Amino acid sequence: MKRDDLTLYAVTDRSWLGEESLGVQVEKALKGGATFVQLREKHLDGESLLREAREIASLCHIYGVPFVVNDNVEIAIACGADGVHVGQEDMAVPEARRLLGPNMIIGATCKTVEQAIRAQEQGADYLGSGAMFSSIAKPNAQPISFETLRDICGAVTIPVVAIGGIARDNVRLLRGCGIAGVAVVSAIFAQPDIEVATRELYQTVTQIL
Repeated sequence: MKRDDLTLYAVTDRSWLGEESLGVQVEKALKGGATFVQLREKHLDGESLLREAREIASLCHIYGVPFVVNDNVEIAIACGADGVHVGQEDMAVPEARRLLGPNMIIGATCKTVEQAIRAQEQGADYLGSGAMFSSIAKPNAQPISFETLRDICGAVTIPVVAIGGIARDNVRLLRGCGIAGVAVVSAIFAQPDIEVATRELYQTVTQIL
């Protein structure tokens, strides 16, 4: 994983599937320029999750984009993902590293400098920090300030992505904080034309990094 891989990090959500499959929507995002994909599906049974994960892993590998599974090491290994992303309430980073070995990607969520430093020390490869703005995907997420995000970026040497309510009309507010990129859900998957929305958001994000 390179820092540039995190420029535009797409996090899946089934809320806006309509008549399309998740795989179809993810491929549209990949065509539009998504540089990283996380499968985040909290309500699928194991068999359905593995089926989705295998399809999306295959797509991401075709496009040369890293793919991680949210908080499920077993599914990540079984589907051939590049790694996992764990939250503060999920599996601890050291346990994930023990199960995945040294070469798979581990991302960790953090909201404070202390959490960020600890995650780096424990072996995380990148951090996700937020929520930066109010979020459709996580309406109860507690926001963090621009200053906190900047301090997190300055406290660690691994890359940090901002997450939470980020869209094309507010992403410029994150200029100068030191992030490697942004992670988004609705800014891609809730849009009427996913490919075009992804392409436009990618262009905007690259202007502030």
